[in-house]
Amino acid sequence: MKITKKHWKVGELAKQTGLTVRTLHHYDQIGLFSPSQYSDTGHRLYAEMDIVKLQQILSLKQLGFSLDEIKEAMENPNFDPIKVIKMQLESVKEHIRLQEELRSRLEGIYKLLHAQQEVKTEQFIKLIEVIQMSVEKYFTQAQLEEMKNQTAQWSPEKRQQIENEWKELIANVQEEMKKNTPPESPTAVKLAKRWKELTNMFTGGDMEIVQAAERFHAENAGNALQYGVDKELYQYIKTAMAHI
Repeated sequence: MKITKKHWKVGELAKQTGLTVRTLHHYDQIGLFSPSQYSDTGHRLYAEMDIVKLQQILSLKQLGFSLDEIKEAMENPNFDPIKVIKMQLESVKEHIRLQEELRSRLEGIYKLLHAQQEVKTEQFIKLIEVIQMSVEKYFTQAQLEEMKNQTAQWSPEKRQQIENEWKELIANVQEEMKKNTPPESPTAVKLAKRWKELTNMFTGGDMEIVQAAERFHAENAGNALQYGVDKELYQYIKTAMAHI
């Protein structure tokens, strides 16, 4: 679809793209994505070439790159936007393939159960394998084993305590978002610190595991394994973490 509008104010761009004004301001502050023009009254004005750059940024972000990594890549004179699109396309195709296979197997089991027919153990095993593949796309076997080891010694009481803490923390973050609390505020940063502490209890502070988890969350909005953390909330807490 051809873009016909010549300039967008920050509010207009936020509405068109689904991003928040806060996010666009943050991108500007860190020098990642700034408007190419300003109005006579000093308002940000984004041009068509800015939209192209924003698409490239969001593509790299969807692939799991951090904002610092994206900034470094796009400042590289050898940066190839075609390669970014190709990488994202391959990622989306693989995601669709896994989801289609999962849908097919779920439908088969649903039909058998609905008709009160026996479901063979092998069918459940295949379903588990597909679900596991969705996770293993992001985590190596060694990383999965490391996370398992981190929690293996926890008592049932500790597991319940941590689960309750996560639920409370997510609820608190949601509340701050409803109040439009800036992610750089002391309140949001304090929540981000606790988020990081709880995350490290599962990852042992391994940044490769953390980055793999970020890719999983970024590409699987609404997945049951996200425990109610939607894309907007995850982006909010990530922005707050940048101010720790």
